[in-house]
Formats: sequence, structure tokens, C-alpha cells
Amino acid sequence: MSGKAQKFIPTRPSLLIRLKNWDDQQSWRDFHDTYWKLIYNTAIKSGLNHAEAEDVVQETIIAVSKQMPKFKYDPKIGSFKGWLLKTTGWKIRDYIRRIRTGEILAVDMPQQGDASNTGPIERMADPLSSDPEKIMDAAWAKELLDAARERVKRRVSPRNFQLYELHVHQDRPVSEVMEMLGVSRASVHLARCRVGRQIEKEVRRLEGMML
Repeated sequence: MSGKAQKFIPTRPSLLIRLKNWDDQQSWRDFHDTYWKLIYNTAIKSGLNHAEAEDVVQETIIAVSKQMPKFKYDPKIGSFKGWLLKTTGWKIRDYIRRIRTGEILAVDMPQQGDASNTGPIERMADPLSSDPEKIMDAAWAKELLDAARERVKRRVSPRNFQLYELHVHQDRPVSEVMEMLGVSRASVHLARCRVGRQIEKEVRRLEGMML
């Protein structure tokens, strides 16, 4: 079973209840495994380096843990996803602000052969103009689409999924796919429509499961 499809699992109400108990290590491990990469990648795209992004992941999870005992899920007020996006965004902006004001030391991690003179402050987004929530929301949508693709892959014929992947995901022309796999133009179009519809349906299903 694909690790990617397993990794992205919409937050379940039962997990939110268990997260109210800080001593429930398995539930917090599930939460970390599900969301750490989204938080980390959002921090990286906001201008932080590896070590700083890891700090943000830790600080965000600690902030969530402190709020969970009194957190009440109410869809009329907002979603858990929206709350997590705002919490992550606030932590990233606060981290960048603390580096800019000298409260914490920024340590650059130059890559081998990197001749750039960009300093730790210059590589970061302005904390007031940065939009980490938007970055994380886009990453969330991509994770959701990837999870839907992996789940649909297990339900359709390998040939149809291959046709879809080559034409849609890899953006190869129909003529090239026809030549590569020895199929007709109609076969490529049918696979694109059938697999594409199932992926769209799976995305909507996963979205409906989100809190």
C-alpha cells in the first residue's frame, strides 16, 4: 500500500478527542506523522532553513498541545484545518520576527558550492507580507490530490491509470502516449475522463471527511 496515500489521513473526531490527553503518545505520534511535513514545507517556503523549519514544527505542535485541552470542534465557528493553518502561520511569522529583532540567532546552512552572499535576514520573507497560511493551504491541496490519486490507482486498471498519468500528470501529448503504449487516441481520452472523474470524486470525499 502506498505510503503517500496512508500518510495523508483527514483528522478524525476521535483523534481530536484523544489529543486532549498529552500523555496519549500514540495519538500525538499520529498527529505528528500526519502534519509535520506540511508545517515543515510551509516554513521552508517562507524562507526558513532546515533547522529553523524543524524549530517551527516543534513550536507549532507544542502550541497545538497547549490549546487542545480546551479546543472544541464546532463547524459553525471554523474547521480544525483552518485553526491549524492560522496557528502555523502565526508561529512562522513570530519566528521570522524574532530572528529579525535578534531574539534568536539565525544560522545559515550554505550548500556546497553555493557562492550566494545572501544573508539570513535577506533570505526570509517579510513577516508582515508573508502569507504562510496560503502556502500551507496550497500544500494541503496538493497532498489531498496526491492521496486521491494513490487511492484511485488501487481501484482502476493499471493500463488506464498509466494512460492517465502519462497524459495528465506528466503532461505528455496524446500522440506521444499513443506511440509509447501502442493505443488508440480514443483509449487515451477515455482513460483521462474515467480516471480523472474518479480522482475528483475521491478528492471531494476526502474533503468531506476533514474537520
